[in-house]
Amino acid sequence: MRSAVRKLSSQTSENVKVAVIGLDSAAPQLVFYQYREELPNLARLMGKGLWGELESTIPPITVPAWLSMVTSLDPGQLGLYGFRNRRSYNYNDHVIANSNMVEADTVWDVLGRAGKRVILLGVPPSYPPKPVNGVLTTCFLTPSTKSQYTYPPELRKEVEKVVGEYKIDVENFRTEDKEKLLEEIYELAEQRFTLAKHFLTTKPWDFFMMVEMGVDRIQHGFWKFTDPNHPKHTPGNKYLNVIKDYYKYLDKKIGELLDLLPEETNIVVVSDHGAQPMKGGICINEWLVQRGYLTLENYPPRLTPIEKLSIDWGHTKAWGSGGYYARIFINVKKREPNGVIEKKEYEEFREKLKHEIEEIPDEDGGGMENKVYKPEEVYQSIRGIPPDLIVYFDNLRWRSVGSLGLNTLHTHENDTGPDDANHSQQGIFILCSPENRLPRGHLYGLNILDVAPTLLDFYGLSLPHPAGGESILNQAKPDKP
Repeated sequence: MRSAVRKLSSQTSENVKVAVIGLDSAAPQLVFYQYREELPNLARLMGKGLWGELESTIPPITVPAWLSMVTSLDPGQLGLYGFRNRRSYNYNDHVIANSNMVEADTVWDVLGRAGKRVILLGVPPSYPPKPVNGVLTTCFLTPSTKSQYTYPPELRKEVEKVVGEYKIDVENFRTEDKEKLLEEIYELAEQRFTLAKHFLTTKPWDFFMMVEMGVDRIQHGFWKFTDPNHPKHTPGNKYLNVIKDYYKYLDKKIGELLDLLPEETNIVVVSDHGAQPMKGGICINEWLVQRGYLTLENYPPRLTPIEKLSIDWGHTKAWGSGGYYARIFINVKKREPNGVIEKKEYEEFREKLKHEIEEIPDEDGGGMENKVYKPEEVYQSIRGIPPDLIVYFDNLRWRSVGSLGLNTLHTHENDTGPDDANHSQQGIFILCSPENRLPRGHLYGLNILDVAPTLLDFYGLSLPHPAGGESILNQAKPDKP
């Protein structure tokens, strides 16, 4: 529980600088505990500052989590519930998240209007690039380098001169070619940090933020090799230490960045969510078929995405989507084109679905820690078209499989390719401020919505809209380091 303490004065001098190093999916159990002694730079920041687990968004997905972090608005307020979002109530009308869907002010919007110069490197969702008071390269959502990926547009020539062809992301992290995957992950990080160092030393800046995606990619690709508790772990395999080695590599790269930063820089290291071993998948649409809630015109002879199946919508009450979490959509009369659930029956049916999904067992018939959320109960407000229900199977230890054709509820094969890890609700937060102006130690109860107010507090600024969180500079006293 947070306890009130004296308000810490915010820096308002002209030379205040803040540098944010984002590590997508960095896991607190690894950074804070398991690997801490082998991560000297991160350990030094923790020892000199504040650190703690950071509660992510519901759901804890790259988009919307990073955007919630820099706006202090939840996914409902943003109208972004994942990478793919319903554009209308038609059954297959979805749109991939992009920066044009963001109407709220971000931290850098506020800073830019205050005359502060910013450097942004790969922060999702930043494609297509919007004007900023500084420089920007877009994120992994960029279709290709044939698209415009910098602001200003002419910056791309400088980027390519420094690092060659800009790497958008690891092309296919769900692959059995682990050697190629490792190579691409390291290439991505090497390029990002090279570009970061170049920008920090050649551009005027007051605020810097980068997001490195490699942590997420290596965890999805290699968790079973490194974690003895993973159900698919093989002792003594050749990839036993690849995740730890990559964290150590990133710690070294972070150290190189720290050496370039002016002494007055406030340093934040943060992740959008954490990670954990994935036990398997729950075939949500198989379950809906078995329950009579989803009616197919023909059951597929092989594993097939639901989007490619012929569905008898006139006899379908609900359908679901795959992913690290499940989204359940109810076929509502006069809302969906061929809706069957009367609006007056909607809430009763949704509550029934919620209860039944919570009771889905594991493959041995045992209980699972299934969590089912109604959007209006977890978000301050609702924009766009949210799922009717948001589902964590066994608190995200199992993923949702949307495809049909396995004729089973439980599976240990992923319908989108090999994947060993799922996301977890807790990410990392480390804050090291100069001049010993903050207490040191482990801080509890941090929320991802607290980050934007904290970053702006250093400049004596605030968001133009009501923030969902509060500045960490003014929160509870931490435990001792």
